[in-house]
Amino acid sequence: MVLLGRSGSGKTTLLKLANRLLLPKAGTVIVDGSSTAEWDPIQLRRRIGYVFQEAGLFPHYTVAENVGLVPWLERWDAQRRSDRVEEMLQLVGLDPREFAGRHPRELSGGQRQRVGVARALAADPPILLMDEPFGALDPVTRAELQREFASLARRLQKTIVFVTHDLREALLLGTRIVLLESGRIVADAAPQDFLTLEHPEAKAFAASLEAPQAQAIR
Repeated sequence: MVLLGRSGSGKTTLLKLANRLLLPKAGTVIVDGSSTAEWDPIQLRRRIGYVFQEAGLFPHYTVAENVGLVPWLERWDAQRRSDRVEEMLQLVGLDPREFAGRHPRELSGGQRQRVGVARALAADPPILLMDEPFGALDPVTRAELQREFASLARRLQKTIVFVTHDLREALLLGTRIVLLESGRIVADAAPQDFLTLEHPEAKAFAASLEAPQAQAIR
């Protein structure tokens, strides 16, 4: 599911409510059948992978140490951690022999984002939250990672909530697009239906696409 909206519409706030970085002042947020208020926050967050725009890697840790952090916290044995790190790096297109021993400062922006995705998936969480993970990348790298992630998401078959303010990205990656405006859901549609929605905010996003591109997506 893609959360689409302008800056300040409530997209990141909604993610923080899902993993209990915030608690709702009213209503209830349900994760895996239980209110987030009833979850132990640490256990909840270990069941939810979180990918940030700037990857959020620990600069003094190697790539392998960053990816293996949650399995280490979960007390996986060393061999199991090592195997999982190698598996995750291969999954995101990074050769473990080349990258496992590097530090984040030795990576490009796209490589850091790949490591961020690998770290979020390392403990095999059932839910993955992604907060504009490709927003800070150059257009070419961003397009490459979008294509790779679309393929990866189909293989993973996990619950993924992906935040963006880019309609093209939403149409490419989403199986469901939820449009937010001023903290409210104003539209909820499949990608193939989004461009024909009558809500003014949906029309404004659709109009941001150039006519030939919009026609091609339809």
